[in-house]
Amino acid sequence: MTLTDKVLGKAGAGTDAGAPPPPAPPSQFAVPGNTRGQILRLLLALVVITAIFVGFGLGDLLLFIVILVVIVMLHEAAHFVTAKLSGMKVTEFFVGFGPRLWSVRRGETEYGVKALPLGGYVRITGFTVLDDVAEEDESRTYRQAPFWKRIIVGSAGSAMHFLIALVLALIVAFSFGSPGNNESVMSLDHWDGVVTTPAQAAGLKAGDTIVSVDGKALGSVNALHDTIERSVDKPLTLGVERDGQLLHITVTPTNGDGIKVTQDGVTELLAPKSASKPEGFIGVGLEQANSSLGAGSAVVNALDTIRSDTAGEILGIGKLFSASGLGSFYHQVTNSNVAAQAAKNPSTDVRPVSLVGIASLGVQSEQQGLQSLFGLLILINIIFGLLNMLPMLPLDGGHVAVAVYEWIRTKKGRPFYRADITKLFPVVAVFLAFLSVFVIAALYLDVTHPLT
Repeated sequence: MTLTDKVLGKAGAGTDAGAPPPPAPPSQFAVPGNTRGQILRLLLALVVITAIFVGFGLGDLLLFIVILVVIVMLHEAAHFVTAKLSGMKVTEFFVGFGPRLWSVRRGETEYGVKALPLGGYVRITGFTVLDDVAEEDESRTYRQAPFWKRIIVGSAGSAMHFLIALVLALIVAFSFGSPGNNESVMSLDHWDGVVTTPAQAAGLKAGDTIVSVDGKALGSVNALHDTIERSVDKPLTLGVERDGQLLHITVTPTNGDGIKVTQDGVTELLAPKSASKPEGFIGVGLEQANSSLGAGSAVVNALDTIRSDTAGEILGIGKLFSASGLGSFYHQVTNSNVAAQAAKNPSTDVRPVSLVGIASLGVQSEQQGLQSLFGLLILINIIFGLLNMLPMLPLDGGHVAVAVYEWIRTKKGRPFYRADITKLFPVVAVFLAFLSVFVIAALYLDVTHPLT
């Protein structure tokens, strides 16, 4: 099961493995005589959906939705595989919801695709004590499986999210390296009323990597910026890597007082006239350059990325659902100015994100490159993995919590204790009502004040 189905109102992910859609009547199952027609319907649906997105210039959005659906199906595949290996009966594994476009039965499981490509689901027999199961299948239900099998199957989806995050982190580490102290020149600025900036006069180019200043390697992330700022009218010799060669380029920062730079239609002063001392500028846009990593260092870097991102998201979730976090969220929904400020500073202000917001960030990340996209997908998988294990039904963590509770209550030599989950229904109802309001509010903010 997935967070986006349970927390975000079935707007874009898989359903609870224990609470799937009602079984379809036998007449809807695939039979050899209509397989060709089903395949044609499936292909037609894919062509129509693709044409609509591309026609409206939303190709990047379609790609990100496909990526999310793949992530969801990997989540469901984890439940499916572990259930099969545990000897449980799995009757359905579908991509999408709604009417069947294509399906095929292999053994006791029906595989297929449905009309609405918004996620998917896997159906495991007897996921709760409330499910009606044929007597001959009872021994192969989830509820009759040993405790350790129930834990593995129930937590497999979240484990898959962390595995996906780790694979992506390894790809980033091996392909892009790790941010270091060097700086890459993203762009050359154009100053209003200034024919040639110091950077242009020196011959710097977009794509150059600055590795040293006056023969000294950059010792920190801000070393280059700080040196340029305090070196007004003082020549600096920059060590620049360009096309595999090391060049030495001399540039002289100039005082930015009163100089205006126009970017994206917005004109700003480089340095305010009220500045107490001159500030040096050369006219470049900089970003941290990556350093290549060896195999061992790349693995360590990937593991550290997962560790730090997980720790950060745990703190973020705790902050969001704290009294102050919920208060901040309420003020954003009720006050447009507060919402606008939070949208500009998502790292400092508490701001939950709905599927719409995730899709918007995904498109922005795609446009910034693979490293940015992979970084976002790492965070998404970690968040899904964590939230999905919250000990509350109908999340996976709720089913795991029930299994743990039953194991604790079972006394040695006595029949296995079965919890009456109907007693939890009032709590579950309150939880789902809260999440519904929460999701609608997050959706409202993502539409009216999208994150950047």
